[in-house]
Amino acid sequence: MILMAEENKPTQDTKSPSATSTKSAQEAAPQAAPEQRQEQRGGFRRPGYRRDMRPTTSFARQAVKWGIAHIFSSANNTIIHITDVTGTETIARITAGMMTDKDREGGAPYPAMQASFKAAELAFAKGITGVHIKIRAPGGIKSKSPGAGAQPAIRALARAGMRIGRIEDVTPLPHDTCRRKGGRRGRRV
Repeated sequence: MILMAEENKPTQDTKSPSATSTKSAQEAAPQAAPEQRQEQRGGFRRPGYRRDMRPTTSFARQAVKWGIAHIFSSANNTIIHITDVTGTETIARITAGMMTDKDREGGAPYPAMQASFKAAELAFAKGITGVHIKIRAPGGIKSKSPGAGAQPAIRALARAGMRIGRIEDVTPLPHDTCRRKGGRRGRRV
């Protein structure tokens, strides 16, 4: 068995063309074109894409129809409301509470992601391919920071294939403050 393995080895001392053609496929791969290298590795290659160049189809050439994604995120719920650019026509309005049957999970990240995917699907069906995002927390005398579902909702929109434009925080912040609820003596527990 050892003799057979030695017999199959190519001789390195000869300088004939047959000796150079017996190189392994791994040594010959770097000289091959990028498309051939990808096929040799057995990977999937997107059409119109080369690793050493940018994609041949750019977003600039494709017509993008913009909309606005209003994301209201509180501790108890996340509302994704996609409108046209003017903000007058509603294209999709989905809440995280619609994605779960437990009320306490409304403000959680996972239902917010599901709601965002569903809203993106409805927007794609109506021709919207890109969105500018406006994030809003309750604001005023309540929490000024968005809830746990805001960031996963944005990520889900991007993952669904939406083109993301501007991301803006539109939480209402008071210059002075309205009187808090609870009365003069406060909430009695």
